[in-house]
Amino acid sequence: MSLRIELHNQAENPVNRRQFLSTAGSGFGAVALAAMQPNGFAPTALATEGERTWFDPQRARAKRIIWLFMHGGPSHVDLFDPKPELKRLAGQPVPDSFGMIRSRRKVAQNPLLGPIKPFRPRGESGIEISDFLPNIAEHADDLCVIRSMHGDSVNHPQSVYQMNTGSILMGRPSVGSWVSYGLGSDNEDLPAFVVLPDPKGGLKGGPPAWGNGFLPASYQGVTMRAGAEPILHLKPPQGVSERQQRATLELTGFLNREHQALRNGDDELNARIQAYELAFRMQSAAPELVDITQETKATQQSYGLDRKETRDFGQRCLLARRMVERGVRFVQVYSGDTNGWDAHKDVKSNHTSHCLATDAPVAALLKDLKQRGLWDDTLVVWGGEFGRMPMSESGTGRDHNPWGYSIWLAGGAVKGGMAYGATDPVGLRATEKPVHIRNLHATLLDILGVDPEALSYYHNGLDERLIGPTDDVETVQEILA
Repeated sequence: MSLRIELHNQAENPVNRRQFLSTAGSGFGAVALAAMQPNGFAPTALATEGERTWFDPQRARAKRIIWLFMHGGPSHVDLFDPKPELKRLAGQPVPDSFGMIRSRRKVAQNPLLGPIKPFRPRGESGIEISDFLPNIAEHADDLCVIRSMHGDSVNHPQSVYQMNTGSILMGRPSVGSWVSYGLGSDNEDLPAFVVLPDPKGGLKGGPPAWGNGFLPASYQGVTMRAGAEPILHLKPPQGVSERQQRATLELTGFLNREHQALRNGDDELNARIQAYELAFRMQSAAPELVDITQETKATQQSYGLDRKETRDFGQRCLLARRMVERGVRFVQVYSGDTNGWDAHKDVKSNHTSHCLATDAPVAALLKDLKQRGLWDDTLVVWGGEFGRMPMSESGTGRDHNPWGYSIWLAGGAVKGGMAYGATDPVGLRATEKPVHIRNLHATLLDILGVDPEALSYYHNGLDERLIGPTDDVETVQEILA
């Protein structure tokens, strides 16, 4: 591979970097990795900025997070929040005592819809979980179910943003980006923050859900997939040796740094420089990472890779385990395409399909983390952007409900076999020990040993934080092991 470049005086005839990269980096694949985590650090002592201390390893209960995001809004009153009163009042209007701001006509048209499937006490703890999820139910004693979550928007994009970034507005850094910024990666050959989208695509809100916002571009989530090419165009073209590629990379890095020195630290250019280096290292690390054929047949079957209904999500759950095992700090696994769990017309049909696709793989992931010694320092989060209404929609469906819903956490960092908080008797609003999304985020950071008030980034004259203004934000200490 030959390369000929004429360098000119920067002021008179600046090098067109985009043209150069197109010429020198053709087929290199790093362009697709422009926002990847640079050489991360795994802090073993106090991490500070100025006088602020944001990480203390002595406080850390977990090292990593796997977030299973059920896109579309799973129905808490049909999965994790049993409501005998909802069953008793099914078919009737919402009682006035629940304060529904609706016209009488609207209430009459949307009577209460009872739970679709029975709830049963599970495990020694007796937590009630729906028959929709028989495999996850077997792990009831490992689950910390928060039944009093609430947010601020009834719409999908805004709620997806809020659950992922803390704000209903687009453009804020995601939780994974904050974790990547605060803690880095445990593996210099892999990014700190990886996203495994649903292959059918269509997330409402899109990639800003795992974006870096105002943080440096290198902290954005890196999307990957199963198969021989976890990231498209990562492999070099045929006939290009590692030595040739290394030389091209070094020259590219030199020219980029010269270009950057005259532009007062261009953030995106700096991320591009770091991305080239990481992409080069990942060319050997990523293929092994996603090669699930290395797993035993029994492991693959437990994740449902031998069944059509569970194969897609099972692969992503297995990849998540392989990633955290190799030092990835934060992995987010999405279930649900454009509509996902958004059961407006038929809860039974929708949730039967999505529960079938995810139930066994999630249970396998929990079991696998235990067997591989990852349980004690891994936190698993399960939930969507909101829950669903106790009233019917279109007769057999349910509308969005951000005012009271459920998620669950699992792993050594939290108390298993417990339900925290509660919604009202029909599951409409969080009434007992309500947990706002900001408090959930504060708790996740606290579990990682990060002070949610101290972890900040100076932007437009403000010390910005994941949790926003800190006056009314608290960690949920009662759920911590």
